[in-house]
Amino acid sequence: MKVKFIGGAGTVTGSKTIVESKGVRILIDCGQFQGLKPLRELNWEPLSVLPSSIDYVLLTHGHLDHCGWLPRLVAEGFQGKIYCSYPTKDIAELILLDSAKIQEEDAKHANENSYSKHEVAEPLYTVDQTRETFPHFKAVKDNEVIPLDAEISARFFNAGHILGACSIELTLENKTLVFSGDIGRDDDVLMYAPIKPKKADYVFIESTYGNRIHPDTDAKAELEQYINETVHKGGTIIIPSFAVERAQSIMYLLWQLKEEGKIPNIPYVLDTPMGISVLEVFRNNRKWHKLSDEDCVNMCKMFDMVSDYQETINIIYDKRPKVIIAASGMITGGRVLSYLERYIGLHETTVIIVGYQAEGTRGRKLLEGATDLKIRGKYYDVKATIVEIEGLSAHGDQSDLLNWFYDLESKPNKVFIVHGENQPADELRIKLIERYAYNCSIPMMGQEFEL
Repeated sequence: MKVKFIGGAGTVTGSKTIVESKGVRILIDCGQFQGLKPLRELNWEPLSVLPSSIDYVLLTHGHLDHCGWLPRLVAEGFQGKIYCSYPTKDIAELILLDSAKIQEEDAKHANENSYSKHEVAEPLYTVDQTRETFPHFKAVKDNEVIPLDAEISARFFNAGHILGACSIELTLENKTLVFSGDIGRDDDVLMYAPIKPKKADYVFIESTYGNRIHPDTDAKAELEQYINETVHKGGTIIIPSFAVERAQSIMYLLWQLKEEGKIPNIPYVLDTPMGISVLEVFRNNRKWHKLSDEDCVNMCKMFDMVSDYQETINIIYDKRPKVIIAASGMITGGRVLSYLERYIGLHETTVIIVGYQAEGTRGRKLLEGATDLKIRGKYYDVKATIVEIEGLSAHGDQSDLLNWFYDLESKPNKVFIVHGENQPADELRIKLIERYAYNCSIPMMGQEFEL
């Protein structure tokens, strides 16, 4: 049996791991690279194996860095099934369509305004190619044993993180491989705590926050403070947010603050068509989260739900103080760019960062103190106040990751540390050795191991 790391190694994006056993090829996640240009350029490179030779894709969850290369995989010849949880299927379809539309719009905008370095800018994949991906999806129940081949089976179990996110237990050649996917927090606002694995011969653990402990602060109180301070200045609050789970968590906290009379009666806007669609997925998958139907209905009444782009334009030029929740979470695309073009250069604006920001993304640059920001070929001075609320991250921190191993009945043969930048991955490696005396490896991109 062989395992090869062709994405999500040395970086938190582009997750792709190939497992090969007795002529069967299984791809765990099929993510899109984001952030630094050398990483983004990898999206245009062919896989190191022919897509047509891959028999199955097992998808941990619906974020773009885990599912965003699927249309390309299908377009280049993949003909097998894509297994995932029911919520992940719905979310991945929404995210992939949104991604394709943004790519088509960006390519069109680049061609019309002649700022692409290519003679003709093209999308990574089109909406039509994305729709051709959907028949390959096969949704499965959590904890159900799925037979893939004569001696190969898979089981999906809740990982927290976002709606439908799962870790995967893959059984083959009398060995158990456990892929963590992205691990959520034990005390998340909306998601239930991740389920811990009981047995594993080999573990593949994410390390996004492998070197960080989330601060013991009150995210709700921080939201209250930043909103009131900004409204007092007559400014607008912009919250770039992942459309799945983070947007809903922020909505929930804002609704609580409004009910308690702690934030003013100003417009509260959810401007992400995908985030609006995800609310329906929440309603249809009650067992996956803590939000009641009644709370969901009451929460939504507080917000102006924006789908039409003309509404976005109207809100942008509305001079009243307001709170805007808009995708994308790392400011790599989407409608949040239109708001930032207008507001990033105003001293009275506050931008609240609420999730992980990959290296090279606009969100990371803002956190690192960038004085200007490039959006659609133009540079904008950053005069807005940039703040971060770490307590709203959907990723477990170092303690959560270490505790995830607590229920293992015996020591794994090896732990592979993936989906993290070099320093977080290495610090998690050191902690795993200190606490459990595990045999750990941090694979490099393209590296292959025999198990």
